[in-house]
Amino acid sequence: MSALRTYALLLLPAFALLLLGAHFFRAALVPLTVVCLGLFALLFVRTRWAWIALQAALAIGTLEWLRTAWEFASMRAAMGQPYTRLLVILGGVALVTALAALVLRTNRARGHFRSPR
Repeated sequence: MSALRTYALLLLPAFALLLLGAHFFRAALVPLTVVCLGLFALLFVRTRWAWIALQAALAIGTLEWLRTAWEFASMRAAMGQPYTRLLVILGGVALVTALAALVLRTNRARGHFRSPR
């Protein structure tokens, strides 16, 4: 049961990494898509360095979502189009990605990666 809870906890970081990979794939940034898939695989590498790399990647991913939101909203505003819904959606995705990074800081996730406090 404990292992099942741990893997359930890792679903949010997995989802955030796959969503980030899809974002890069849509932008035709295939190397970054491959990096996201590699990071997804790191969820199953139970070492401290994987734990740190995943947290850093999700933090950078949060910044990427915020950058994308700013860029798209600026373009829409310049064209006189509404941009509020876009900001809400991409802000929500950024929040989910940030929460995924925070999930990795929980005691259960630390235990999964055998990481000291």
